[in-house]
Amino acid sequence: MERRQFLAGAAGLAALAGGTASAQSYPVQTVTLVTHSSPGGGSDVFLRVLSRFLGPKMGVTFVVENIRGGSGARAVSKVAMAAPDGATFYATTPTYIQTSLLSKVEHSYESLMSVVNVFLDPEVIFTRAQSPFNSLAEAMAHAKANPGKQKWGAANPASLERIAMEKLNRLVGARAAIASHEGGGDQMINVLNGTLDLGIGEIQELRPQIEARQIRLLAVLTDARLPDLPDLPTAREQGIALAVKKFRGLAGPKGLPENVLKAWDAGIAAVLADPGYRAEYTKENLIPTFKNHTEAGAFTTEIAADITQSLRDLGVIK
Repeated sequence: MERRQFLAGAAGLAALAGGTASAQSYPVQTVTLVTHSSPGGGSDVFLRVLSRFLGPKMGVTFVVENIRGGSGARAVSKVAMAAPDGATFYATTPTYIQTSLLSKVEHSYESLMSVVNVFLDPEVIFTRAQSPFNSLAEAMAHAKANPGKQKWGAANPASLERIAMEKLNRLVGARAAIASHEGGGDQMINVLNGTLDLGIGEIQELRPQIEARQIRLLAVLTDARLPDLPDLPTAREQGIALAVKKFRGLAGPKGLPENVLKAWDAGIAAVLADPGYRAEYTKENLIPTFKNHTEAGAFTTEIAADITQSLRDLGVIK
């Protein structure tokens, strides 16, 4: 019901904007979408699929630029220093907030202007198909009985995924070694070759391996099961009180003009209501959570407060 209500609202906003954002004259013809994600990682996939459907609606050509290093700090700096002309944006996830809180960076998440939020992206824990573990409960029972023996993966050191795995370690007393990576693609290699017992990621970056039956999903870290994966239990259902909230959106340099912001509001509303794109994001279990430019800043501030509290609870920051 919530998804149907959202789509109806999105369609209405798109209609108010003239059907698609291309009815407006966007200030530039080419827009660079920057991500800290490696090719094949969650943000990379998000941007490339979004670009394919959004480009015609906004009347622009999108280019995805992968800037790795510094747990996302280099990518954030690239966008923070760009001209506020609507030509450069950053793919936001909780990582850019966490990096700001955990490191001394030249540009923090507060150096950027939140433009839109698009999705919530459920996290799943997975293992290789040949693994002896058929559920997260089985894997945690083994980890608890053999503390320090398992190796788990996560994305970069400042990621939401890393925090989730650290929480999991504490919840079950596993003392597993957690290896950080620059992106989901790097982590996947180490899960498939058996270097790591478990990994954590999003459905969209895991889809090829799921379809090839190279990996096995053990749990989803949401409050309820995913509609398109009804047989995949949550961690809570398996006796592990762990759930995380990952978002996907866009931010830009501060000082973006109102016409650019409104064009993005209309463009995202229109693309989310597009049946073709809807089929794509539904397949990846992305949950539409549209926040326009007047709402996105408050949303980011709320998430940042939650992340700060999680890091304090873990004893990582004071």
